[in-house]
Amino acid sequence: MYYKAIGLMSGSSLDGLDIVFAGFQEQGGKWSYEFLEAACYPFGDELKNQLQDAVHLNALDYQLLHTSFGHYIGEKVNHFIKEKKLEYQIALIASHGHTTFHHPEKKMTAQLGDGAAIAATTLLPVVTDLRAMDVALGGQGAPIVPIGEKYLLNEYEYFLNLGGIANISVNQTPYVAFDICPANRVLNLLAQEVGKEYDEDGKMAASGNVHQDLLERLNGFDYYKKSFPKSLANDFGTALIYPTIVAANIPVEDALSTYCEHIAQQIAASIETGIKKSSFKAGGKLLATGGGAFNSFLVEKLKEKLRRLQIEVVVPEAKLVNYKEALIMAFIGVLRWRQEHNVLSSVTGASQDSIGGALWVGQPV
Repeated sequence: MYYKAIGLMSGSSLDGLDIVFAGFQEQGGKWSYEFLEAACYPFGDELKNQLQDAVHLNALDYQLLHTSFGHYIGEKVNHFIKEKKLEYQIALIASHGHTTFHHPEKKMTAQLGDGAAIAATTLLPVVTDLRAMDVALGGQGAPIVPIGEKYLLNEYEYFLNLGGIANISVNQTPYVAFDICPANRVLNLLAQEVGKEYDEDGKMAASGNVHQDLLERLNGFDYYKKSFPKSLANDFGTALIYPTIVAANIPVEDALSTYCEHIAQQIAASIETGIKKSSFKAGGKLLATGGGAFNSFLVEKLKEKLRRLQIEVVVPEAKLVNYKEALIMAFIGVLRWRQEHNVLSSVTGASQDSIGGALWVGQPV
């Protein structure tokens, strides 16, 4: 079977809406994919601020934003379809939405972007709420990307996503994945202190110095002592990590350098701990994607630390770096359409694998 689907991703770094149109081929239980079209539509300042501050809204205003963001997503998809001349080619849309509240310990997760609004605007079948079923089954609801890595990118031993949050997947049986630490969300907040959206190529970080006292405080957070499965809410970075860095009152370049060191140390420590416990195998290739994979300073730090573990860091073509998560959202939607498991309990800690996602039909079948 061959499926053409759109995947949508709005990450915690608030860069914008990633849209991928991809084809997926299934033959004898083996999957392959191809990128057909892709685009990123940056959020305007007003929307970015609304999404960033959504957790502070009252219930009515939160629901109104949920609805309006859904219509916004639908309109962007319609624009994408028209721009790329894709009319009558899309079978399905799968939207991750923008995560606001994430409390798996209370069996609750929430993403903005109403699926009914997307379906009504596009008149196409839409799958949303991709994490909810797993959380209801006692799982972390994250990461959910490993299902796509397992079936679409099986030649790597490790997968690292350097997005707003850095998370890692380990390609083994049982499959393991977890959130490591905040990444781009904090780095971007620091860069914005000097009027830049982000630290291009990690140039500012490269010109700074590591502050050991701050690094020790960052490494001391209790989350890093927990074993997997585990996941992070966005506010761990914004409400805990970022204020800790600001309180150190050091130059932005030093803050960026120190935080890149922190990210690299936590990634390496997570892998090394797994290897020492014989949970992970030593050596192999690690695929690095997400916006942080373009941060040359961070990637070089990571390569240095993983070299002693005989792990090679691979940064793929730009399209896969930028759009891997949106690609896999489309794949998760296809699996939901086929009523097949699309979230792995070995990753999330749920009581069982699940078929995640609410299906909204945009027009009569």
